[in-house]
Amino acid sequence: MPIKILMPALSPTMTEGNLAKWHKGEGDSVEPGDVLAEIETDKATMEVEAVDSGVLGKIVVPDGTDNVAVNEIIGFLLEDGEDADSIKASASPVETALENAPTAVPESPGASGGAMPKATPLARRLAEQAGIDLSTISGTGARGKITRADIEASTGTSSKPGAMQAAVVPTPSGDRLFASPLARRLAAEAGLEITAITGTGPNGRIVKADVEQAKSAPPVQVVEAPVADVASESDRYEIVPMSAMRKVIAERMVHSKSNVPHFYLSVDCEIDELLKVRSSLNERLEEGKLSVNDFIIRACALALMEIPEANAGWVGDGTMRLYKTADISVAVALDEGLITPIIPSAETKGLADISAKMKDLAVRARDGKLAPEEYQGGSFTISNLGMFGIKQFDAVINEPQGCILAVGAGEPRPVVKNGEIVPATVMTCTLSCDHRVVDGATGAKLLSAIKRLIEYPPAMLL
Repeated sequence: MPIKILMPALSPTMTEGNLAKWHKGEGDSVEPGDVLAEIETDKATMEVEAVDSGVLGKIVVPDGTDNVAVNEIIGFLLEDGEDADSIKASASPVETALENAPTAVPESPGASGGAMPKATPLARRLAEQAGIDLSTISGTGARGKITRADIEASTGTSSKPGAMQAAVVPTPSGDRLFASPLARRLAAEAGLEITAITGTGPNGRIVKADVEQAKSAPPVQVVEAPVADVASESDRYEIVPMSAMRKVIAERMVHSKSNVPHFYLSVDCEIDELLKVRSSLNERLEEGKLSVNDFIIRACALALMEIPEANAGWVGDGTMRLYKTADISVAVALDEGLITPIIPSAETKGLADISAKMKDLAVRARDGKLAPEEYQGGSFTISNLGMFGIKQFDAVINEPQGCILAVGAGEPRPVVKNGEIVPATVMTCTLSCDHRVVDGATGAKLLSAIKRLIEYPPAMLL
């Protein structure tokens, strides 16, 4: 019996994903461990490996299909002696009926209140801009979903860029045209379209005077917009669909800023001593040089153990989390968005261990190879934009965590010591706190502890 290939659940919270790419084609042999396809989740692209051997008999969900539900059939694997006919034979009556059922064009919700047609977000936006009713288009995508290509085919933009076909607006069949017999005859003799004449008689009835008025009126000239206007509009911007990661970031950030009562605390840290210690340690390390960020991770982890009430997160319903370990999430910038791999129990790790772990996580994050448990969770986040020359910024809290530290660039600044102005390398750190779980005094204690450890890094080695 053919083996069903199902959309896998790559994390406990995953409900759907995008089928980015098939690595096998129909008719290709498959062995256990072979990579069948790539699945794109909100944070990474994961490879799906085959468990059984056989031949890929049918691809149900093609490359590039978005929002495929978990456990939905995406393909069939044929065992020895089976052919494509056995796929239909093995399908359940419901699956067979769905596969053979004709694609119905749903009614427009404005007309009868029916369900909206299935379409990709990009197709909906293009249809709205072109003034096209989606219910009049037949989808050619997976399970009859309307795609960008269907919209372009209906408007003619795929074959004639910059040009748009005129939309046909049918006259409602239920409308009745009121006109006197004399008005109809006079309009026909004059070669006038009776439906283009506005009636002034009772209930809008078209009478002789209306026809006479239409005959004497100058012809209406239709001025068409030059095609260049449409082309110039498309030259100014491009509509680009958001990646799954970008969508999740947008939703989470809107929710955080709308629901979390942020407050911010800033402090300047002198890092000259840290830079000396770092330089001294790096001279003794053969590989895996330490970064300033490694010291910041270590300082935050130890400070959270010193001020445990700040190592908290919001749960809701009158409850909150108090984390027992400092699981530090570190923001890593990707081309398509942001991801926060986690250094678990960072308070138990030395600077060399933190450095090696962070380098490995960052490389695999950029390659999309992180496992869900390596970026989901965490008790505290660090976002460092110092490498971009940013002096100071306020970060948005990564729910359900209670705090996030925004780290700016270290730069020479004048400071006052013993009544004299002297140069020092200063780095501004801003702590964003969720006031539901962290009070101002608690946040201030935590930031003070972080500053003390950064300014005297030998304390991190105790």
